[in-house]
Parts: sequence; structure tokens; C-alpha cells
Amino acid sequence: MQVIYEDNHIIIVNKQSGEIVQGDKTGDTPLSDIVKAYLKEKYHKPGDVFLGVVHRLDRPVSGVVVFAKTSKALTRLNKMFSGGEVHKTYWAITKNAPKEVEGTLEHWLVRNEKQNKSYAYAKEKPRSKHAVLKYRLLGKTDNYHLIEVELLTGRHHQIRCQLAAMGCPIKGDLKYGAKRSNPDGSISLMSRKVEFVHPVSKETISVEAPVPNDNIWKTIAG
Repeated sequence: MQVIYEDNHIIIVNKQSGEIVQGDKTGDTPLSDIVKAYLKEKYHKPGDVFLGVVHRLDRPVSGVVVFAKTSKALTRLNKMFSGGEVHKTYWAITKNAPKEVEGTLEHWLVRNEKQNKSYAYAKEKPRSKHAVLKYRLLGKTDNYHLIEVELLTGRHHQIRCQLAAMGCPIKGDLKYGAKRSNPDGSISLMSRKVEFVHPVSKETISVEAPVPNDNIWKTIAG
């Protein structure tokens, strides 16, 4: 586990693709338990360690994950995340180039629970949720394109679904139209950066995750 920021109230770690943030039906050890064990050992804490899950990343996605170390921070961070006060930047690698170098994507997403998949529509549908993101092309190689995404709403599989709707499915993301999987089962999407006002100290916190140690990532984003 890689810690990229820590203070008395917050710990931010770099999640690896394949890790789950919170426990689920797989029974695999979640990142939250790994962070708890780290805190227990580092600070020699007796009994249970408090750790609040503030947000999640999909299992095949890597990058920045924020946890709260105190109940005060958890309450305030929950409000900040739900209120859009946390600035989130993602990087995605796609095979196809977007038609425009930058733009805003706006859809209505309908989540299918059984398929664990979301579908994007141009107009509002029953049970749909409004989804908005901004994107811009950051770089490219002969075969791939690096797209930066600023997430303005937080919907189920939002980036994966909206980029696919634009004709740019994320590399390795078979669920949303990629032709081939990645060898390690990841998709080429990372939570690159989070920026927010610290819920207790009120200082601006800006944290970046390192680019994955992968040849294509290193070539296009290194």
C-alpha cells in the first residue's frame, strides 16, 4: 500500500487496479482493512481503528482514494463530496480519438443493477441521473490517446459510460466496448488528482497519484 498524504484527520492512498475499496460479496480483503491495519501498526493502537470510507473507485481503476481518520473529518468530507466541493481529475487511455480536442459531455445515465452497467441517453429517461464531465486530449501515441477528465457529477461508471458514448471506450474496458482486455484485468483509467479544502485545517489539499508502472502509461503520460 502506498500512502501519498496523511495528517491527523485524513489519509490518502494510491489504490492499485484490482483492489476493492470496501468489502463486498467476493470476500477479498478491501483497501479499507489494509489501511486500518497500517494505522493500527504505525500508531500502536489498541482495539479497533476508526476509518471512514468517503468515496470509492471501481475495482479495475487505480489512483487516489481519500479516507477519514476521524468522525469529524468523515462527516465534513461526506458533505463535501456529495456537494461537489472536491475537485476530481481522472486520466483515461483510449484507442479512439475524440472528435473534439476538448469539450463537455452531458448525458442521462440509467443504471442496470443486474448487469452492473450504466447506459447513456441524450434526454432524460425514467430512473435516469444527470451526468456531466469535461474532457480534454492531453497526449497521444501511434495507437492510443490520453484523455483528462474533470468529473462534475458522481454517477455509477460515469466516465466509462460517457467516454464510450462519445465513441472512445477506455482501453481494456470490455464492458463498455473495448476490443481487448488488459493482461492484468485493469482498465486504463486512473484517479489522477484530488483537490479540496481540508475539512478541519481549512488549508487547500492537492494530491496526485503516480502514473501506473505500465509501458503504455509510461509512454503516453510519463
